[in-house]
Amino acid sequence: MLKGRHLLDPTDFSPGELDEIFDFADLIIQSPAQFNHLCDSSILATLFYEPSTRTRFSFEAAMLRLGGSVVGFSEPTSSSVAKGESVADTIRTVACYADIIVMRHPKEGAPRIASQYSPVPVINAGDGGHLHPTQTLTDLLTIRSVKHQLTGLTIGCCGDLKFGRTVHSLIKAASRYPDNRFVLISPKELRVPDYVTADLAAKGIAFQEVERLDEVIGDLDILYMTRVQKERFFNEDDYVRLKDVYILNAEKMRLARKDMIVMHPLPRVGEIAYDVDSDPRAYYFKQAKFGMFVRMALISKLLGAS
Repeated sequence: MLKGRHLLDPTDFSPGELDEIFDFADLIIQSPAQFNHLCDSSILATLFYEPSTRTRFSFEAAMLRLGGSVVGFSEPTSSSVAKGESVADTIRTVACYADIIVMRHPKEGAPRIASQYSPVPVINAGDGGHLHPTQTLTDLLTIRSVKHQLTGLTIGCCGDLKFGRTVHSLIKAASRYPDNRFVLISPKELRVPDYVTADLAAKGIAFQEVERLDEVIGDLDILYMTRVQKERFFNEDDYVRLKDVYILNAEKMRLARKDMIVMHPLPRVGEIAYDVDSDPRAYYFKQAKFGMFVRMALISKLLGAS
């Protein structure tokens, strides 16, 4: 039973509970008009302390398509946060007006603190460089819809793996499904945090860390691209040396399997060339649309409306 639960971490729900959400999302995808009034009179509050396009818009579109309403802020300076109000007090106040709360915050753990003061469900829409569980639901639904399975996959994550909360969430969630293995592609400066690889090793899950995309792209079922961020480098020469290695283009795609899919949480800033967009293996914009549908399913389940 998902009604009234919080979603703070991608492992808060069991694989069976995730399947329940994905199955419901599939129903919505097949016949969205049937669910137009599922959440009539319900109110979603969006508390975004950091900029967002896809996550905020997809949550708002999801609630509106379910017949509900949306309140909130996309810039904390326009709220009482600018006056020094604490997360706890903001949540306790907003919960007086809304039935469910979505929160993005630059500080890791802030949504968990919010959940401790909220009588309504809280959804973590990204906390610092930590986790982004609803992006992970989006990613898993995309993979399941295209590959028809969530097991036995070779998943390549490429780019900024140190600060990429979407990558951390995906690895954490996908590692719960049998026989998945991970290829972690990044410069040494932006390797995935040690706690992530330590967890994989402790669970006996296969992974390898490499620096060159072209050396491993032919082994992948899924390539999950992220941006290599210039601002994370201490040495300009290192950035110049590595930046072009992590640009996916049509030439590199020729090295990939015919059934490999390319995913990206977006926005992209040059790491996927526009000549890849027409490749049938490019799924990042379809992935963004799956994000709205899975959030429709999630909201419905947490409100007990499905």
